[in-house]
Amino acid sequence: MDYKGVKRIHLIGVAGTGMGSFAGMLKAAGYEVTGSDENVYPPMSTQLERWGIEVMTPYAPGNLDRARPDLVVVGNVVRAVNPEATAMRERGLAHVSFPQALGDLFIAPRHGVVVVGTHGKTTTTAMMGALLHHAGRDPSFLVGGVTRDFESNFRLGAGPHFAVEGDEYDTAYFDKGPKFLHYHPRTAIFTSCELDHADIYRDEAHYESAFERFAELLPADGFLAACAAYESVLRIAKRARCEVETYAVGRPADWEARALELRPDGAHFDLVRGGRTLLRARLAVGGAHNVENALGVAAAATRLGLSPEEIAAGFADFRGVKRRQEVRGVAGGVTVVDDFAHHPTAVAKTLQAIRGTFPEGRILACFEPRSNTSRRNLHQHEYVTAWPCAAEVFILRPAPTDRVPEAERLDVDRLAREISAAGPPAHACASVEEVVAGVVRSARPGDVVVAMSNGAFGGIWDKLLAALGR
Repeated sequence: MDYKGVKRIHLIGVAGTGMGSFAGMLKAAGYEVTGSDENVYPPMSTQLERWGIEVMTPYAPGNLDRARPDLVVVGNVVRAVNPEATAMRERGLAHVSFPQALGDLFIAPRHGVVVVGTHGKTTTTAMMGALLHHAGRDPSFLVGGVTRDFESNFRLGAGPHFAVEGDEYDTAYFDKGPKFLHYHPRTAIFTSCELDHADIYRDEAHYESAFERFAELLPADGFLAACAAYESVLRIAKRARCEVETYAVGRPADWEARALELRPDGAHFDLVRGGRTLLRARLAVGGAHNVENALGVAAAATRLGLSPEEIAAGFADFRGVKRRQEVRGVAGGVTVVDDFAHHPTAVAKTLQAIRGTFPEGRILACFEPRSNTSRRNLHQHEYVTAWPCAAEVFILRPAPTDRVPEAERLDVDRLAREISAAGPPAHACASVEEVVAGVVRSARPGDVVVAMSNGAFGGIWDKLLAALGR
C-alpha cells in the first residue's frame, strides 16, 4: 500500500476500542480524520469528540461523500455487505484494514514490541509502555484497554519503540489472517496459549498455528520472551529464528520471581535472571499472574537496554489498566471490583489476585459468559474449578444467540450444580437484577464482590453499589 499523498482518512467502524484509539492516533499524527459507525456511545464517543473527530451514523454511502477520503480504514466488525463498504468498493477507493494501517504507518518505522498470547496481553503491553516511558524512552503504544498511567488507550511518542497488543483475532472481511501478522515485530512477549475465539478457530492446532506464524515473523536479530508456564508456548517459541528467553512464576526459567509475597500494596519478589538475584522488586498491581507478566516485560525491557533499577522503578509506579481488578467503589462496607476475565484460566487467576489484595474479606464472584468462547460448552468442565477463594458464585445465563448453536452452548444450570458440589455454592441467574439481589442477600461488611465480564454486564457494578448502599 502506497500512503504517499494520503491526508484524509475515514474509518468505517470507528466506535470500537481499537479503531477509536487508532483514529485518535491518526489525528495526533496530523491526518484529517472522520469515522462512521452504527452505534456510538460513551466512553468512545466522548473520546472521539474530545479529539475533534467527526463521527457519522448510521453507515451510509453518503458518509463517503462527506468524508472525501484519500484512504478508508475498515474495522473487523464490518462485513462485506455493509452499505458503506459496498460503496467504497464500487467507487474504487483505496482501503486497508486497521491492523495493516497501524503496522505500516506507525510500527514499521519504529522498533515493534509486540505482546501476544491468550491471556494478559493488555496489562503486559500497558506495563511495557509504562516502563519505557518511566525510563525516559518516550515510547508509542496502542493497547486494548485504558491505561491508568496515561488515561488513554494510546500514546504517540518521539522515541524508537512502539509497544502494541497483538491480537490473534481475524483482521477484516477481506483478510482472515490474525491481526498481529501486520505488526512488524522485532521484540515480542508470548504470554500464554490456550484455545480461544472458538468462532474462528476450529481446534487447538488451528489456534496454535496463528502463533506459529507469528513466531516465524521475528527476525534473526530479534528477541522473544516466552512464558514457560505453557508447554505450547515453549514448543511454538522454538520456531523463532531469534534469541529466546523464558520466564515463569513457580517453575524453572531464565527469568523467575522468587520469595514472592502478595500483599495489599502489591506483589513483592526477587527478580532473578539465570539463577542470579538482580534486586528485590515491588509490582504495585497485585496477583501472581501479573508478576509473571512482569517477568516477560523485564526480559524484553532488558533486551531494549533498560537496567534492573529502571525496570524495578517502573514496576513500582505502574498503575495498571481499567477493568483489570479495578475497584469501582465501596458501599455498605462491601468493595465492588470490575474485571475483564472470561476464560476459565483468567477467572481463576483474577480471584487468586483479589485474595492477595484483600486477604481478609469473603469473595463473592459474579460472572457473565459473554464472549463467543465462554458462551460455548468448550470449557464447560474447566469452569467448574475456576473459582478458588470464592465464598459464593453467581453466573448470568447468556441470552440464546444464533451465533452459538444450541448443542454447543454453555449449560449454566449444570455448571452451577457442579460448582456447588465441588466447592462454593453457585447460582444460575436469569438476569443481572437476580445476580444483584443474590449478592445483596449474601454480602456483609468486609466482603469483596468481583464482577467479571468482557462486556458491559448490564451495568452491574453501579447497580451493586446502589443496592449495597441501600
